[in-house]
Amino acid sequence: MAMEVQIFGTKSCNETRKALRFFKERRIKTHFVDLKERAAAPGELKRFAERFGAEALLDRGGKRFKERGLHVAHVPESRILPMLADDAALLVTPLVRSGNQLTVGWDEAKWKGWIAP
Repeated sequence: MAMEVQIFGTKSCNETRKALRFFKERRIKTHFVDLKERAAAPGELKRFAERFGAEALLDRGGKRFKERGLHVAHVPESRILPMLADDAALLVTPLVRSGNQLTVGWDEAKWKGWIAP
């Protein structure tokens, strides 16, 4: 069966563009979800959060995190997923999924492992 990946991110994100290019260069079919045009489904976010923890999805170093004043606030784990569902600019991107395999952020080593026979 041919491999397919789903990539959640934005066109303005360098890491997302690099991920798209990584899979394209290897002729792997990608389904790109631009988070500026369409929010990730809560179930999708939950899948990543269950694997890595909601904290891992929150881009604490990002511009949007500071703009919202979140760097000076304590954000409880229980608030993170609803916040990410409302504001995709707070997500670490790209979120990449192939079947049950998931990654958060740029993870070339793991993707190469997915591709290896």
